[in-house]
Amino acid sequence: MQLQFLGATGTVTGSKYLVSAGEASVMVDCGLFQGYKQLRLRNWDRLPVDPRTIDAVVLTHAHIDHSGYVPLLVKNGFRGRIHCSEATYELCRILLPDSGRLQEEEASYANRAGYSRHHPALPLYTGEDAERCLKQFEVHDFGSKWSPAAGLNATMAHSGHMLGSSFVRLDDGRRSLLFSGDIGRPDDPVLYAPARMDGADYLVVESTYGNRRHEPTNALVKLAEVINRTAARGGVVVIPAFAVGRAQSLLYAIHLLKKQGLIHHLPVYLNSPMAADATEIYHRFHEEHRLTREECEAMCREATIVNSPDESRALNARKGPMVIIAASGMATGGRVVYHLKAFAPDRRNTILFAGYQAGGTRGARILAGEPTVRIQGEEVPVRAEVASLDNLSAHADFAEIVDWLRGFARPPKQTFITHGEPDAADAMRQHIERELGWACRVPDYLETVKLQ
Repeated sequence: MQLQFLGATGTVTGSKYLVSAGEASVMVDCGLFQGYKQLRLRNWDRLPVDPRTIDAVVLTHAHIDHSGYVPLLVKNGFRGRIHCSEATYELCRILLPDSGRLQEEEASYANRAGYSRHHPALPLYTGEDAERCLKQFEVHDFGSKWSPAAGLNATMAHSGHMLGSSFVRLDDGRRSLLFSGDIGRPDDPVLYAPARMDGADYLVVESTYGNRRHEPTNALVKLAEVINRTAARGGVVVIPAFAVGRAQSLLYAIHLLKKQGLIHHLPVYLNSPMAADATEIYHRFHEEHRLTREECEAMCREATIVNSPDESRALNARKGPMVIIAASGMATGGRVVYHLKAFAPDRRNTILFAGYQAGGTRGARILAGEPTVRIQGEEVPVRAEVASLDNLSAHADFAEIVDWLRGFARPPKQTFITHGEPDAADAMRQHIERELGWACRVPDYLETVKLQ
């Protein structure tokens, strides 16, 4: 068995792993690179492996940094099946076409505004490309065994990161390889804790928060403080949030705060039809989360859904106090960019981040305190308050990951640390080596290793 790292090395994005066993070739995760320009340019490079030679793709979950390259893989000749859980497929039906349409819109705007260096600016893939790739998806139940390619068996278990997210275990009869994907948190208020795993001969584990602990403060209390402080100024709270996962957790949190009388009944807008569709999926897959049907309905009713671009633009002319939740979570694109352009210059407002901000993203630059941020070719001053709620993250911190690893029946022969910035990945390596005594290493981009 051979493993090649095609992404998620030195960065939290672009997750792609190629597993070869005998004649079989399977890609685990197929995500887009995000953040620094040199990373984003990799999306345009020729893939180091011919897509036509890959037998199958297995997705751990639907987030774009794990699934967003699938339409391009299919566009470039991949003809195999794309395997995942049922909820992951349903979310990909929303996320992937939206990703394609967003790229088309951004390319079109860049051409009209003339700020792109490319003439014409083109999308990486289109909404139609994304719709086409959905025909190749195949869903599987958690716990069932199936074969993505000849000589390889696969199983999935709940990872607790988002609806449908999974740990993926591959086995060729002699060796086993476990991919953590993104690991959720044991005490998440919405999702169940990650499943305990017996382990595997080899492990690929994420390290997004490998160098830090989540704040022990109560996330609800801190969220209430931010909203109330901004409302007292007559300001607007703009929350960049992933349309699947964080948006729903935020809506549920705001519902609880209003119910407990900790914030006033100010208007809340969910500016993402995609997020609204995803929220409905929580009803369908109620067995994957802690919320009752009544709580799901309350969460869905909490916000006014902003559907059309005209309605979205109209929000920018409204006065506060109000809360706007809009994708994307790292402010790399989507409707939140227009809200940042409108509200970031005003000191009465707040930009609130509720998840990890990858290096090089617009969100990371704002969070780092840069006085201006470049949006659609112009420098926009950031005078609004900038706040962060790290303990609302859907990623386990290093201590929670180590605790999950303690449940393994036996240590892996080798643990590969991926999906983290360099300092976080190396810190995760040290935690596992020192606390568990396991053999660990941080692989390089495009590195290939033989699994003995």
